[in-house]
Amino acid sequence: MSSNPVQQFKHIGIVGAGSMGSMMTFAFCDLGLDVSVWDVDKQNVDKVTNWANNYKNAKGIIKGYYNIDEFTRSLGEKGERKLFMFSITHGEPADWVLSKIKPDLKKGDIVLDGGNENYRKTERRQKEYEAIGVSWIGMGVSGGYQSARRGPSLSPGGDPKALELVMPLLERYAAKDPKTKTPCVTRIGPGGSGHFVKMVHNGIEGGMLSSLAEAWAYMTFGLGMKYEEIGDVFAKWNESGELRQNFLLGIGADILRTKRTPQGDQNGEGASKDGGYVLDDVLDKVVQDDDNTEGTPFWCVMESAARHISCPTLGAAHYMRIASGNRAERARASKKLHMPSPRPIEHKRDRSTVIEQLRRAVYCSFLASFVQGLELIARASEDEGWNINMGDCLQIWRAGCIIQSEYIADLLQPVLTKESVKNMKFVDEVSRELHRNFDDLKTIIIEGTQADQYMPALSSTLEYLKYEGGLELPTKFMEAQMDYFGAHCYNKPGIPGEDPGPVMKGPHHYEWKVA
Repeated sequence: MSSNPVQQFKHIGIVGAGSMGSMMTFAFCDLGLDVSVWDVDKQNVDKVTNWANNYKNAKGIIKGYYNIDEFTRSLGEKGERKLFMFSITHGEPADWVLSKIKPDLKKGDIVLDGGNENYRKTERRQKEYEAIGVSWIGMGVSGGYQSARRGPSLSPGGDPKALELVMPLLERYAAKDPKTKTPCVTRIGPGGSGHFVKMVHNGIEGGMLSSLAEAWAYMTFGLGMKYEEIGDVFAKWNESGELRQNFLLGIGADILRTKRTPQGDQNGEGASKDGGYVLDDVLDKVVQDDDNTEGTPFWCVMESAARHISCPTLGAAHYMRIASGNRAERARASKKLHMPSPRPIEHKRDRSTVIEQLRRAVYCSFLASFVQGLELIARASEDEGWNINMGDCLQIWRAGCIIQSEYIADLLQPVLTKESVKNMKFVDEVSRELHRNFDDLKTIIIEGTQADQYMPALSSTLEYLKYEGGLELPTKFMEAQMDYFGAHCYNKPGIPGEDPGPVMKGPHHYEWKVA
């Protein structure tokens, strides 16, 4: 076997030439591989090949195909194993493509599924293709199309032998940790573990996106700040402290400083002579969850409920996205509900103090999003026997991905690399940070709520910390009512073996009312 990963494979087939697949095509070409490209949309193939024809520094050959059989046969022409990278919509589209290429697959071929696929579907395909000697690797690819071009965060999972073969190539392709130059890719584990980790990454991403959007709205509508001012705040937060080197803050500052120009972007979008902000062209309408192009946040919420891991920050963020998607319904409901719009926030502190408290609140919610997601991964790893190293998850999230956040990675990775932790709140460093920022989070939410600000993720984080660390929950009353109408039985406080006791029904039932 050649030690050079490019010589090992020489040729790769990219299935899907959309924004991600097209960028992968050029990235692998830059590594020196020949690349065959196929897409169900011929225009996507034409776009890639047109770019390739004008690409002067190509180290490999890029060739596009309209016919999927010709595409498949272009790989492994000399009998070498075929290597595919899938970058297509999850579910049925992937199964349709598989049905077309399966007759041309042979023992030893490898498929890297880089789409956001449900990990159970990944495991089904792994079993199906194992029967013909083909290795199916479910691989999360994070960072968007820019990272797909320059180096993404990768989370591959599947057969250990196949992973060993492709890891040298993936290490060349993956983003590199700015501090250590370590590739942001690792062998996550067997089965669908790679896609599961990517799914949770996207859930954490949702919690962070919502928390930051809420902070933007807090400053815009609550503090009356201009976009440029908020952009400067985000840039400052991103320079140092607990939010340093945070991807979302970096791009947030860019967005808030981007103005329309007479020519617009390369496609003419944003063309205007008024000099306003491109952000004002954007409607409050996230539809990725509604049109089935993005399943991971939904799956993440469902998995958290199924595995009994409380993830309210991630859930609240997702539910706001769901509500945002159907703006037509919101427009009708607004005429019935007559909800107040966000108002200026009244406070007696200077603005710099308020902004510092908001920074701490955002950090607390970001950290809580990581805590919730990591606990879900840890539970799934135990349930499925994946043996995921949680420290490795932090390593692959250090660069090339949407949730990269240097301080949080520095906080979590050392502990999770050394210890097997299922409840992140048991980690002293984590619990100390959450406690330290609790009061500022609460102050921001109280004042924001009084001014009718939108704060689902931030407020869910506050409640999460309260009930996860509380011993006087109102569920005492709930348990009594459930025993009343359903004879569900209960445990008693202060009784050894019952308090705290195992997670199971108690031995006591009171006949509140004779049936």
